[in-house]
Amino acid sequence: MDDKNKKIEDVNSVVVSSTVLADMFGLTTRRIRMLADEGIIHKTSRGRYNLQENIKSYIVYLKANQDLKEKIVDDDRLDPDEERALLTRRQREKLELELAAMKGQMHFSNDVERVMNDMLANFRAKIIALPTKVSPILIARNDISEIQELLQREFFEVVTELSCYDPALFYNEKYIELEEDELEGGEVGEKKDTEQNT
Repeated sequence: MDDKNKKIEDVNSVVVSSTVLADMFGLTTRRIRMLADEGIIHKTSRGRYNLQENIKSYIVYLKANQDLKEKIVDDDRLDPDEERALLTRRQREKLELELAAMKGQMHFSNDVERVMNDMLANFRAKIIALPTKVSPILIARNDISEIQELLQREFFEVVTELSCYDPALFYNEKYIELEEDELEGGEVGEKKDTEQNT
């Protein structure tokens, strides 16, 4: 019997080259060397590999990779019901914020910035103008209490610029005037709908 047709009794002892192992696994010899370097398969000697041991090792490696991929896919898979509920919640929050802005209960940052810039610019201008406005009046005064009273009155007039909160200043173009009954249940809107249907 020649070597090619020789019957193998024990697979444990079969040692093959990297080329044979690469053909069996459907890989290149370079990939076989990389797997050996990574410790996935093991050499018995230079360029020689135990067939049975390395087939088992490679199967375990493939199974572990497949399990990892399935876990990643499962983790990335979205639950449509949960996503719909999340979308609905976000849409409701957005509508509530828009309604609060329309009612004047919430202000947009750009509107607040505009009003505050105007208010502080007016305050600054009044503070800067205060010496020019008051000095001609004070030059003719000799009584300290009268001077203090005059200065105090002028300062209070300037400071009131900062103390007057008017929510209407902060309204943006989406603001609408709502009646109390409209705010509580939409009865006015419902009445209008029923009147249109009749």
